[in-house]
Amino acid sequence: MQNYNDSFKDEPHMQWMPHQDGLITDYGPNPFTVDIRKAAYHNNTYRTALWTGAHLQLTMMDIEPGDDIGLEIHPYTDQFLYIVDGQGLTLMGDTKEFLWFRQPVYDDCAIFIPANTWHNVVNTGKRPLKLISVYAPPHHPFGTVHETKIDAIEE
Repeated sequence: MQNYNDSFKDEPHMQWMPHQDGLITDYGPNPFTVDIRKAAYHNNTYRTALWTGAHLQLTMMDIEPGDDIGLEIHPYTDQFLYIVDGQGLTLMGDTKEFLWFRQPVYDDCAIFIPANTWHNVVNTGKRPLKLISVYAPPHHPFGTVHETKIDAIEE
């Protein structure tokens, strides 16, 4: 008996490849499916919004060894991070001076960040840390692409 999900494995709607200009685009708010692991592996930007809707946003990130996402807080946004590949250290707390929550993370780890929580993820590995980030509600403008962390800081 065939697994129901197997029949969709190679369907053309499973979009993950870059558009004609070589860049991955924001497919929101349209219906969309994606092989998220493949998309994350192919992403080489610090941050790229893959799907932005009215109430949810998915971005992909590539964090270089020794670098981090950057200490930040989102007062009204819950955030979910999924480590696709690599290893790091998650830091969270009520103030930026006291990040009492410290947890190593690696492939297939999920990180849940409540709104109004200071947080950071540091790449402690020897290769890029590939992750996806889901924001609810969206945090970045539709179509956001930050080639580097410096681009994100300057925006």
